[in-house]
Amino acid sequence: MAPAPGRSAVPARLPTADEAVTHTLLNCLLREVSGPEHETAVIDGHLLLRLPRLGVLLRVALRRTSLVGAHRFTGPVAEQTGSGWFELGWRRLAEYAHAELSLRTGARNDEFLAQVDASHQGVGAALAVPRPRLDGSPLSAYLVSEQSLTLGHRFHPTPKARSGDPALWSAYAPEAAAAFPLRLLAVREELVVQEWAEPGATDPLDRLHAVPAGYRLLPAHPWQYELLHEHPSLRAALARGDVLDLGTGRTLFAATASVRTLYDGDTFLKFSLNVRITNCVRKNASYELSGAVALTSLLGPVLADLAARFPGSGILREPAYRSLALPGPGGRPDLALLEGFGVIVREGLASHLRPGTTPLLAAAVADEYPTGPAHISRLLAGSDPASALSWWRTYLALLVPPVLAAYFDHGLVLEPHLQNVVVCVDADGRPARVLFRDLEGTKLIAGHHAEGLAGLPPEVAGPLTYDAERGWDRVVYCLVVNHVSDMLAALADLHPETEAALWSLVRRALEEYADEHGCPPRLAALLAGAPLPAKANLLTRWERTADRDAGYVRLPSPFSDDALPRDVLSGATRTDDVWSAR
Repeated sequence: MAPAPGRSAVPARLPTADEAVTHTLLNCLLREVSGPEHETAVIDGHLLLRLPRLGVLLRVALRRTSLVGAHRFTGPVAEQTGSGWFELGWRRLAEYAHAELSLRTGARNDEFLAQVDASHQGVGAALAVPRPRLDGSPLSAYLVSEQSLTLGHRFHPTPKARSGDPALWSAYAPEAAAAFPLRLLAVREELVVQEWAEPGATDPLDRLHAVPAGYRLLPAHPWQYELLHEHPSLRAALARGDVLDLGTGRTLFAATASVRTLYDGDTFLKFSLNVRITNCVRKNASYELSGAVALTSLLGPVLADLAARFPGSGILREPAYRSLALPGPGGRPDLALLEGFGVIVREGLASHLRPGTTPLLAAAVADEYPTGPAHISRLLAGSDPASALSWWRTYLALLVPPVLAAYFDHGLVLEPHLQNVVVCVDADGRPARVLFRDLEGTKLIAGHHAEGLAGLPPEVAGPLTYDAERGWDRVVYCLVVNHVSDMLAALADLHPETEAALWSLVRRALEEYADEHGCPPRLAALLAGAPLPAKANLLTRWERTADRDAGYVRLPSPFSDDALPRDVLSGATRTDDVWSAR
């Protein structure tokens, strides 16, 4: 189904925590379980979804159908029983997911239900706090966009799950508009470990506070300091004077969407945080600390080439890190402290901004619900379909070519998912520039960078590399499935009748790059309708797999002429299962 032409499908209100958790779980089951097994259908304005092994039939009303199966839900989920349809709460749906996955995998995950419950609590807490306010400055607009992701990833089963004390979480959560000073330590120079890609790269750390001669300043996330301050080696170093506790600093740092990356308006600092958020404990592994600086150094010529060819885009470098190297067992640095206090310096936004533009987190622009002023419904308020299509054409021209060129010309796998891209808009809300950030997910195709990788320790070089196939899956997932598909969905909510035209513009952007660059075989396959890789967040969480090793499920492509059923394209209210529509 689709709303009547000219009628928006943007929801009039935010969901409750119960609705948000239920819909997110259903999204995951649709994408990773029932969809690939052809156990779904859209009938009379409802999605029907069967859990294959349990035989449970579920139903939910739709605000709008999607050409790629990423439908918009509304209202409660119901279960069919012998007496009819009865509303199903989020906890019962989580129990069904647990039972279905147990049967599917032959294994149990005793953490799963508790993590869904934690995510429900996190969503409820985020919905309960007042929305961040703007003060009229571009920095305020940017920070509000970073702090507006109230509901989290809509294809992740536990997007707001976190470990640790909920009271501490509320003090540092981006959705609570958290801004706070850092805990400052002074560390004897011989006990500091650091690397930098260029002179002056550690200046953002040193200028936070003066330290005595022979010491270096080491800032810590205050939450992390609370978690580690009783570590015996740290306590001993404090007692000896090898580490000085300088207390809290004067500069306020705001929490960004990743929670552990903080911004003072000048520089981003990415801290370790021994807290599980969604899938992972968010600490900077030692190889990630070195890897960020190594990538910044190795990619100098690549970034210069991309900047010259695509002046509408940029990549935020990570030119330094610093941490604490207190001796541990065997005299080697204590790894728990080295990784736990590791901080990565990332470039700020100022040098990448054009006059008169405002940076906004892409995930906030593309959110399913209008949770903040950066949302597409605010940027394009009062627009007509033609204006929305024009906005989209401009956006794709900024986003798509540099990502493809990085992969095909330089063997560089960017990770342009929605939380890793900042879009800079002009005074009219039109895209003017895109910035890619977070080198943790940026990888190299080994064959393109053999010489540079050979100069790195194996424990650093290994995690920096993908083979070509895995790298391409990552590019297509992040660019097309995560980013383009969700931004397109937000635009289609504004003007539902434009969805097919929006996907046509995506295809055109890919074709234009292919025509100019000889259409590499992997891109030709994408344009020919090869199934799209979607990260299997539900199965990854269930199997407790590291994010780097996450698998993919394959989604039907919108790029081949026969990939979608004709009745979907014509806007009819009944479709066959989109996974089997070939």
